[in-house]
Amino acid sequence: MTENTRRQQIEAMLAEEPDDTFLQYALAMELEKDSEHEASLAQLNQLTQATPPYVPAFFMAGQQLTRLDRIDEARDWLTRGIQEAQAQGNLHAAGEMNEFLMSLPD
Repeated sequence: MTENTRRQQIEAMLAEEPDDTFLQYALAMELEKDSEHEASLAQLNQLTQATPPYVPAFFMAGQQLTRLDRIDEARDWLTRGIQEAQAQGNLHAAGEMNEFLMSLPD
């Protein structure tokens, strides 16, 4: 019998708790580790459409897109994430995303 991978464990937990935002976020991170970038970004996008939007998803998408050298898309995600973080009163997250945004190449 083989051990379940972390991704399989997360997917199994999500089957029981499909609205768990942290599990959805964890799945997106596992998808990225497996180089399934479009699936990961789609999962992160879904989290940003939640009510309220899940702020860490904006930052993770911005970082992932930067690693993929998709800088313009990363800027867009980060800008939207900063606005949402501010709207939710999460100034720490807004500051982190702004710092990352300012570090991106032109």
